[in-house]
Amino acid sequence: MNSKEFSIASNYTEVTPVCKEIRSFCLDENIKPSDCSEIEICLIEALNNIVKHAYKEDFTKSIQIKVDINNNEIMIQLFDSGISRKEFKKPTLEYDPEDIENLPEGGMGLYIIDQLMDEISYKVLDGVNIFSMKKKF
Repeated sequence: MNSKEFSIASNYTEVTPVCKEIRSFCLDENIKPSDCSEIEICLIEALNNIVKHAYKEDFTKSIQIKVDINNNEIMIQLFDSGISRKEFKKPTLEYDPEDIENLPEGGMGLYIIDQLMDEISYKVLDGVNIFSMKKKF
């Protein structure tokens, strides 16, 4: 198993650089570029959600990231001490695709993550929020 850990400030400016670094790690581990792109998209969405919703854009907080690549799968865990989710259920998109003017402007991040990853989960342990994403390749 190959593992890497990262720590970033809860700031949008930190998200892209760490995602690019994790993408490079995935490519170095011979994960297909298309899978690496999907992983990067999911990381960007999840990290931005932590900054926006868990930390309410308090840029003084931190986010820890653990990436484990083992055999034919990758497990990514994001740790933060922000506001916990009240519930965690599989996201759905309910909108009229014919009504382009009223398409939702937000709330699609978790749906996208759920569609691109094989498993997602969320738990709170000793005041720490842990969001996990797993992808098989």
